[in-house]
Amino acid sequence: MPKYLIIHGAGMNMRGKVQTEIFGTMTLPEYDQHIRAYAQELGVDIEIFASNTEGAVIDRLYAAVDQGFDGALFNPAGFSRGYPALTAAVSQVSFPVIEVHISNPVRRGPVSDTAQVSQGIVAGFGVVGYYVALRGLRDMRR
Repeated sequence: MPKYLIIHGAGMNMRGKVQTEIFGTMTLPEYDQHIRAYAQELGVDIEIFASNTEGAVIDRLYAAVDQGFDGALFNPAGFSRGYPALTAAVSQVSFPVIEVHISNPVRRGPVSDTAQVSQGIVAGFGVVGYYVALRGLRDMRR
């Protein structure tokens, strides 16, 4: 069974609490509940990791390589621009990384830095974007 790392970046813990006009009222634990259900439906194993600290995200990505993960979904959230070490880490892992955004960030400004080194991007579909990205990762292996 393929194993994927789900990474929630800076500020994701505030989903459902602030900027609800952009991101809606769903909280991060509710997102995680949906993501776990999607993983079960798709027959994939996941680990969910969230951090507001750039170094912790970088360390988790690198550890996932050593642990044999097959891919990652990354919602950079507040890490979208101006984090060159994080962008370098995404570019250096040996598995595909799909960037996921709940909303369409391009409507609010330039594309994220990590999108430029990711395998793909899914944006603007809310929590369903995680399903699309998980299915894409799974089907790339076939």
